[in-house]
Amino acid sequence: MLKKQIGNKEIDVNEEGYLIEFKQWDREVSECIAGECNIVMTERHWEVIEYIQDKHHKEEPLSIRGIKKSGVINIKEFYALFPGGPLKKATMIAGIPKPKSCI
Repeated sequence: MLKKQIGNKEIDVNEEGYLIEFKQWDREVSECIAGECNIVMTERHWEVIEYIQDKHHKEEPLSIRGIKKSGVINIKEFYALFPGGPLKKATMIAGIPKPKSCI
């Protein structure tokens, strides 16, 4: 476990940068992680993050295919919002563990 300073908070992350404890997540943490990924959060980003968090809290598996079928966002837009590994980046920003479907 590693410590990461975000604003006036110290959060616990794993070696890949994913939060260890969701209770440490908030929008400030999320925006900082997004900034490190060169992503500026918009309302559309937040809609996707909320959907992903909801799926995780319901213990439903997350995958690119599932995102595609969700009706929340199409794949082209998902890749545009979270370039360079959309599911990895979106889950990291959402403060949840990397999905098993991500290598």
